[in-house]
Amino acid sequence: GSGKSTLVQHFNGLIRPTQGEVLVDGRDLADKTTDLRAVRQRVGLIFQYPEHQLFEETVFADVAFGPKNQGVSVAELRERVHEALALVGLDPDAIVDRSPFELSGGQMRRVAIAGVLAMRPTVLVLDEPTAGLDPKGRDELLAQLKELHSKSGMTVILVSHSMEDIARVATRLIVLAGGQVIADGTPRAVFAQAKMLTEVGLGVPQVTELMLALRERGYNVPDVALTVEEACAIILGLSLRGEQQ
Repeated sequence: GSGKSTLVQHFNGLIRPTQGEVLVDGRDLADKTTDLRAVRQRVGLIFQYPEHQLFEETVFADVAFGPKNQGVSVAELRERVHEALALVGLDPDAIVDRSPFELSGGQMRRVAIAGVLAMRPTVLVLDEPTAGLDPKGRDELLAQLKELHSKSGMTVILVSHSMEDIARVATRLIVLAGGQVIADGTPRAVFAQAKMLTEVGLGVPQVTELMLALRERGYNVPDVALTVEEACAIILGLSLRGEQQ
């Protein structure tokens, strides 16, 4: 109820603000002269469970649907479909002729994301992208999103309640509560505010909880760890120092 999903629907003009401003590239989306079609081509929005929006007989037709309606040529259409599928870690040649409904849940979700990427937005907004996926599907999707950002430079905005997911992939966190921004910073800086996050019902990643518990017991460790690997390295360092002493 903090307003996250409502906010991101403003980013590509699905909802216009009734007060205040939402600016995309300096353009006020409340201004009736703003070309919302141009904004929507720039900002790709993916809702929860995007695989529910798959409807074509083949993966190719589903991914091609958006750019085809933009008037893209047949030759470019094929290029875009193959490019988008590769960006989400799928083998285009092996999958384009298959029915999307024959795929695993994680693959279906990546095909749905590819359908948005095929329209070549410069900003990708995903609302709870890992909801409903098994651990393997979640790990694969997060890895692909991180790689997508690093390879293409595309801005990727995730809406999530999972602090573990956020800790693994985000470079900047914005925390909303009651429609207000209550924290904005790097994951390390925001997760250091464990009390505040707990008060608004979010908490911190389990590895950060472990670091805080160790500090309470007098161990000289950082108050934040973002990944299991980082926490293991810290604890191993404690063990080695203990042996040396």
